[in-house]
Amino acid sequence: MRIDALTVVLRPRSSWEAVELGTALVRRHARAVWAPWLVLTLPVFALVNAAMYALDMLWLAAVLMWWLKPLFARLPLFVLSRAVFGEVPCTRTTLREALRGGGYAMLAYLTWRRLSPARALLMPVDVLEGGTPAQAAVRRRVVAGPAYGIAALTLIVFLHFEAALTLGLGMLAFLFVPEEHLMGSLQQAWTWVLESPVWLQLLENALAWAATSLLEPFHVGAGFGLYLNRRTEIEGWDIELAFRRLRARLQAAAGVLTLALALGLAAFPARAADPPRPAPACPSPRAAETPLVAQFGGDYAPPGSFDRAVQRAYADPRVNPRRVLQQWKPRERKPDARERDRAPAWLGDLAAAVGTIAEVLLWALAALAVGLLAWTARRWWPWLRRLAGPTIAKPAPAREQALPAAEPLPDDVVGTARRLWATAQPREALALVYRAAVEAMVAATGRALPPGATEAQCLRASQALPEAPRRAFAAVVRLWQQAAYADRIPPDAAFDALLADAAVQFGWIR
Repeated sequence: MRIDALTVVLRPRSSWEAVELGTALVRRHARAVWAPWLVLTLPVFALVNAAMYALDMLWLAAVLMWWLKPLFARLPLFVLSRAVFGEVPCTRTTLREALRGGGYAMLAYLTWRRLSPARALLMPVDVLEGGTPAQAAVRRRVVAGPAYGIAALTLIVFLHFEAALTLGLGMLAFLFVPEEHLMGSLQQAWTWVLESPVWLQLLENALAWAATSLLEPFHVGAGFGLYLNRRTEIEGWDIELAFRRLRARLQAAAGVLTLALALGLAAFPARAADPPRPAPACPSPRAAETPLVAQFGGDYAPPGSFDRAVQRAYADPRVNPRRVLQQWKPRERKPDARERDRAPAWLGDLAAAVGTIAEVLLWALAALAVGLLAWTARRWWPWLRRLAGPTIAKPAPAREQALPAAEPLPDDVVGTARRLWATAQPREALALVYRAAVEAMVAATGRALPPGATEAQCLRASQALPEAPRRAFAAVVRLWQQAAYADRIPPDAAFDALLADAAVQFGWIR
């Protein structure tokens, strides 16, 4: 692993900072993460729902899609594991490489380890590191460490977000329902929920898949961030990088130091030396070396050395913090002071008998208390009911009665209105004129008014009348409102003028 190629700043972070680091990586490489996710999960979603529809078990499709989350999670995990080293894979590479290998690990995460609360933290150990099952078990214990609880809390948070998003997407439709139809729409929706038709089950499965597709990559990224942070804490990646930078700086300055040393030594006088003698011939050590040793030189590692180094690393007590303690114990040991001072057996039997008697007495007291409560219930039960609040009487059933039909207008509206006015019934006269004016306006404009239309609605509908009838209708409405709501009866002259003008405009003169 080339940790010097990491594109993130390695430093000790808190667990929640590591979670934020993982989600930030998902946001940075969103296209590389969601493109293969949609390419894989969308056909699987369609096939699973089609199969369950054929079996008449659509509810099982949502369960299967939820159960296959660890399989889908390998896609964003593969992308992040490459992108963190600066190599962002394309969609085809991700689909080809992400699901390769790791069969035993995926079998575990799809069966007995499926409900693990730290799945996002532990999957990188099995999928990215590999190794034997025993080595992976040790690595999981070490990597989990103090981050296990944070990983479990992260899972709970994302589950709540996923449920809220699914419910929110389902309730989004009610934002487009007019307010006057909202209650009816909610009642109809509740009826559909109880009946659970096929289209509603498919819609619920689609909403759950959409919420999972949006949030599950972030959950995987959060676990990967925790994994990187634990590797940094355990293996000291940040310290190793600091030493590598120091080595690079020293190597860059080595040439200058060597040149300065050579120039300094040239200033010293040369010393006499013995004449060179021919060295005795000896076989070259490289002749006995294997071709690999001759080719790689000091960098050559014999076969098996890497495996031995791995075994030594796993044997490190910091990686596997266990130890075996051995100590000698005498076969016939003397009883200690506590055993010597132990009370005789009969005293223990006496204590057990006293405990049994006390238990029986307590149960008898409890039974007596229950009996007293039942016997005195007629005294304290009414008081307790009064404390609970007044009894709400059951409302009487609603009675339905058809509204009486409106009385038809008389043939002679003008004459009838004058007779009502002359007999001291001005409100009835103005009401008759108003009803006749509204009926004439509706007949002239062709506009239908709702039952119980207000004066304002009638005035808006009268805008389609010509100028003269519109003014006459407005005058009728104004006088009627003054009499009906302000109890202001117009004088006789005003009523006669209004009636004459309305009769002309609305054709009441025969």
